[in-house]
Amino acid sequence: MKILIIKLSSFGDIIHALPALDDLLRRPEVSEVHWLMDARFAFAAELLPKGVTSHIVALKGRGGLRNGMAMARKLKRIGFDLVLDLQGLIKSGLIARAIGAPAYGFDRHQSPEWPNRWLVRPVPFHDQERHVVQCYRRIAAAPFIGSTPPEAPIDYQPPRIGVPTSWLTAGREVRRRWGLPGRFAILHVGGSYPTKRLPDAQWRLLAWEVSRHLPLLILWGNAEERHRAVWIEESVEDTFAAEERLPITTLAGLLTTAAGYIGADSGVTHLAAAVGCPTVTLWGPTAPWRMGAIGEQHRDVVADAPCAPCFKRRCRNFVCMPSLSEERICTAFRECIGKR
Repeated sequence: MKILIIKLSSFGDIIHALPALDDLLRRPEVSEVHWLMDARFAFAAELLPKGVTSHIVALKGRGGLRNGMAMARKLKRIGFDLVLDLQGLIKSGLIARAIGAPAYGFDRHQSPEWPNRWLVRPVPFHDQERHVVQCYRRIAAAPFIGSTPPEAPIDYQPPRIGVPTSWLTAGREVRRRWGLPGRFAILHVGGSYPTKRLPDAQWRLLAWEVSRHLPLLILWGNAEERHRAVWIEESVEDTFAAEERLPITTLAGLLTTAAGYIGADSGVTHLAAAVGCPTVTLWGPTAPWRMGAIGEQHRDVVADAPCAPCFKRRCRNFVCMPSLSEERICTAFRECIGKR
């Protein structure tokens, strides 16, 4: 059986879909698994297990629809037995429908864009399947166990990414080149959208508190975040701003060598958890029950705000992330690194 997973974005959601991929790879009737990703997240294809074929399509901006339909024609020629739409959008549903194989996806309650359910075979979920990992695993299981309403929830399985020696060696080389000590912590001062980020003054206070106990590497993802990281480095002792953005496999190797990690809900945070680094995740507009890492070496610091989680990208009354105190975050950090 030849199966296509459509999981276009985002980076964190691609990581959350890895347990569903593992489920498929363990099934004896599955001979091939392919994965369709958006070109903006093509770097994540390097994290997939060997033997999984990736396909990259540019869907953002002008020509996106044309590119999507051209990709659908290409995939149709490959001849899939089954398509799993783990994206749940209209565009992913259109691609799934155009491929011509039976396509399974979200029901009307879970779908990010409800018209998607008219383009796929909607899979019903158990009331306790709230985490996206459970949802993706349910969709991947439905073609094999039936898509009737489940009597029990499917288990949460933590996403895991094996780090080969070459990635670990690359991470250690970066640590040597940047002059990092043998034991250090990581702080990521970004977020995929503004409501996921701490105010600048809080980032600096947090860096000061953490660096009292461990030297601190500050990661960033764009020019604005780099400016913030350098500003912290210049004002807080024992902090080091990353000199560059690293290739994803090198970053995975570096994260594996860190004593612990602190960051907002983002793809890098979920990557840190998946490679086994103890993590503290800061939650404001989003929620750990939906996409948080679960395990004894992971901690969540959740906003003390009546409006959270709102899942909004912009806010006129931004109180959730500012409500996270440095004391709460540092307490959680000491707990999680003590579990390693």
